[in-house]
Amino acid sequence: MGLKPLSDRVIVKRKEEQEKTAGGIYIPDSAKEKPQGGEVLAAGPECKTVKAGDSVLFAKYAGSEFAVDGEDLVVMREDDILGIFA
Repeated sequence: MGLKPLSDRVIVKRKEEQEKTAGGIYIPDSAKEKPQGGEVLAAGPECKTVKAGDSVLFAKYAGSEFAVDGEDLVVMREDDILGIFA
């Protein structure tokens, strides 16, 4: 990926959406919600707590979505990240 975020911004790839529930029920496309978690692909130079490779949880409507090389990505401020998975 040839995109580098500026200041305190991060680029996140969302996790894959679940096709079925734990009980075995398949979820139709119209009922699926966008996942609120993902993997940080790149972090700007002013990011203090998040780095590339971290799995994060972010706010539902955080950031701006865009596509690069056929991948759907989200760019957001570090403040929009709610937590890092250990």
